[in-house]
Amino acid sequence: MKTAEIKRRYLAHFEANGHAVVPSAPLPAISDPNLLFVNAGMVQFVPYFLGQQAPPHPRAVSVQKCIRTPDIDEVGKTSRHGTFFQMNGNFSFGDYFKDGAIPLAWDLVTKPVAQGGFGLDPERVWPTVYLDDDEAFRIWRSVGVPAERIVRRGRKDNFWSMGIPGPAGPCSELFYDRGPEYGREGGPEVDEDRYMEFWNLVFMQYEIADVTSKEHFRIVGELPAKNIDTGMGLERMASILQGVDNLYEIDEVRPILARAAELTGKRYGAHSGPVASESHPDDVRLRVIADHVRTALMLIGDGVTPSNEGRGYVLRRIMRRAIRSVRLLGYQDRALPELLPVARDCMAPSYPELAAEFDRISQYAYAEEDAFLSTLRAGTTILDTAIAETRSAGKAALSGDKAFQLHDTYGFPIDLTLEIAGEQGLTVDAEGFRRLMADQRNRAKADARARKTGHTDVSAYRSVLDAGGPVEFTGYTELNRESRVRAVLAGGGEVGAAVEGDTVELVLDTTPFYAEGGGQQPDQGLITVGGGQVEVFDVQQPVPGLIVHRARVVRGEVRAGETGYAEIDVTRRRAISRSHTATHLVHQTMRNFLGESATQAGSLNAPGRLRFDFNTPTGVSPSVLHDVEQQVNEVLLADLEVHAFITSQEEARRIGAMALFGEKYGERVRVVEVGDYARELCGGTHVARSAQLGLVKILSEASVGSGVRRIEALVGMDAFGFLAREHLLVSRLAELFRVPGDQVADRVEQTVTQLRDAEKELEKLRAQLVLGGAAALAGQAKDVRGVAYVGTEAPEGAAGNDVRTLAQEIRGKIDPARPAVVAVAARSNGKASLVVAVNAAARSRGLAAKDLVKAAFSGRGGGSDELAQGGGLPAAEAPKLLATVEKAIADA
Repeated sequence: MKTAEIKRRYLAHFEANGHAVVPSAPLPAISDPNLLFVNAGMVQFVPYFLGQQAPPHPRAVSVQKCIRTPDIDEVGKTSRHGTFFQMNGNFSFGDYFKDGAIPLAWDLVTKPVAQGGFGLDPERVWPTVYLDDDEAFRIWRSVGVPAERIVRRGRKDNFWSMGIPGPAGPCSELFYDRGPEYGREGGPEVDEDRYMEFWNLVFMQYEIADVTSKEHFRIVGELPAKNIDTGMGLERMASILQGVDNLYEIDEVRPILARAAELTGKRYGAHSGPVASESHPDDVRLRVIADHVRTALMLIGDGVTPSNEGRGYVLRRIMRRAIRSVRLLGYQDRALPELLPVARDCMAPSYPELAAEFDRISQYAYAEEDAFLSTLRAGTTILDTAIAETRSAGKAALSGDKAFQLHDTYGFPIDLTLEIAGEQGLTVDAEGFRRLMADQRNRAKADARARKTGHTDVSAYRSVLDAGGPVEFTGYTELNRESRVRAVLAGGGEVGAAVEGDTVELVLDTTPFYAEGGGQQPDQGLITVGGGQVEVFDVQQPVPGLIVHRARVVRGEVRAGETGYAEIDVTRRRAISRSHTATHLVHQTMRNFLGESATQAGSLNAPGRLRFDFNTPTGVSPSVLHDVEQQVNEVLLADLEVHAFITSQEEARRIGAMALFGEKYGERVRVVEVGDYARELCGGTHVARSAQLGLVKILSEASVGSGVRRIEALVGMDAFGFLAREHLLVSRLAELFRVPGDQVADRVEQTVTQLRDAEKELEKLRAQLVLGGAAALAGQAKDVRGVAYVGTEAPEGAAGNDVRTLAQEIRGKIDPARPAVVAVAARSNGKASLVVAVNAAARSRGLAAKDLVKAAFSGRGGGSDELAQGGGLPAAEAPKLLATVEKAIADA
């Protein structure tokens, strides 16, 4: 049975039993700050399990795409684990419990294939239950499982929690007996290789505290609403139903592995259970390739692009491990064009969007491989030098500083530094590297973190939300309103009141103030409460559902519980709304010209200006930017209606509304459309008609990362003001050059060309001046212990190339039979430099240019025995450098 069919049957079974089918959340875990990627099927349902949000359905079923990266270095060494996997899950939010979950699972697993089930032999399925879970034991007996095949296990195996105080409970796992050829008799307690786990049913019925490990915690009570969270590993079930040994043999992985083996000329042999890399290094690398290529496909498909931070770095690391594994197996050409289409064909039956968007996905993947191959060539050379220096110094570990320099300056990933150093018998000071990386990240993120949470403990926000529920936002339809002050926060918690001069955070029952989000900057304005007034300078949503107004008390006193009047800065709001609508138009127009792959990667909508980041592997030509700007402004002239409405996700997709990669949307979504021109999912504020934007002027387009470009533009009066200043500038230049305005650019270009030609002529004159005295200087050579020595200074400001040429010219004019050393010092920009040239006769006497330079610079400098140079000392040290070289010759 194909993997896509297993998925279809699973969803159909639970949908027929009253479960709402919920689409997989995108792999980037946008709504959970503690996760980079969704790593389990229950992640998107956590707010329901914790009681933070009311579930839209009492029962749900999903097939969730998951990524787990903590053990990335172990990928391929076992036959059951990979980076990307799919979790089939069914969930109940206080609806049914064990007596519903167990029969549903048993029915699907053992029901004949002809009736829509998986058709597993019930005699080979072994359930496990928690030690004292007599209820689950009884229910398994009631569906027909004999007592001897129901295994009781302890906390380590059969009790689930999130690793923190909160909901938890016993679980019941299902194992499939693969047969005596895979191991010993006796059930999963005896041999988990023969008896393979494929489903886990979690019964969340307790609240736990004092969590110190998976096995050590304290049960503090039962939950009033008991929930069900089950997860069936899709890849494991596929290996069972397809009768294959391991997940690398299933239909979604095997073709990629086979193609990698064909490319590299390696033979792949299936191995069950653990596989030691020392015993089967080729098998392991082939598995790494198959797993990582599939994972990269899924990540890019969900909008992640390679970068040096966060999710993008994980993707980059995964891709580079795959590419390097291919090269280590002997294939030196570009590998992803051979492998990625195979992965697409494997996964498209389950995820058709991968085929539809493959042009975009492949552009990023192939560009990353090309960039990495370049990095690999340069970085490996630098790393080899660092390894040689480490060994010559008698050290066993490469320093953290060196590893950080390779990563930060040359883009060489730390995992490859670790891997290559290990191959050379060295360790790496990984702790030192991590410390330097952490310092760099902490400096960069400190300001942003303070802005988002305002130094207030998140638990204080949670307490306010729990006490009063979500704050209603009314700013789509009104700009001011009366509202009650629900809470006043300062210094990490709630306070009763605030007085003039205090900086506080206010929570209202309802508010017209827009909280920063979706690229749109927050509203500002005033809130008047009794005799007090606060000036709102920032609005954030630190936890979902809670809108917090950050403000300064400018008059009187503000108390919780009082009624106030909130009014936003209308001029600011309208300017931001113009920018937001303009961003939608720029987005749609870029896609019109560059294709569907030009998707939004980020934005900033500020008063009068916008910044739009979009995915594309190459730059945008000036002619295309001109056409984009013109088309956007034609939409403005058309004065199209801007309309927002709420609909279902399914209907939004049907009408072609654009959604942003990585964003998680609820069942009901807000669509903003500009006539029939642009249609996009958006929670921001917008103008009523496109003509209200006035004008959009694109200022620039540039790269901001691998495969990501940025457009900056002005909107409305800011755009008009910019054009007015441009007009004044052009008029002034036209006056200076005495040409019409439309000829200014040609005249400026002509002038710049003339200046460059003049500079080249000046350089030639300088070189002639420097070299003109070479013969005279050679004739004045001083005899130092039988060596003809010329020590001289080049003219002030002489270029480095000219100084080197002068030293060689002087050396060439001395009789080659006579040992000769020429030292030329130069002063430039307050620093002194030195070039030393040595002829063959002097080198036969044991004199080397690089040694003489190092003598002058206390061990620094570089070059060859024939020609070397150094620099960096104060300019006044130039004569001393020449004297030092002369003394070194005399002492030789």
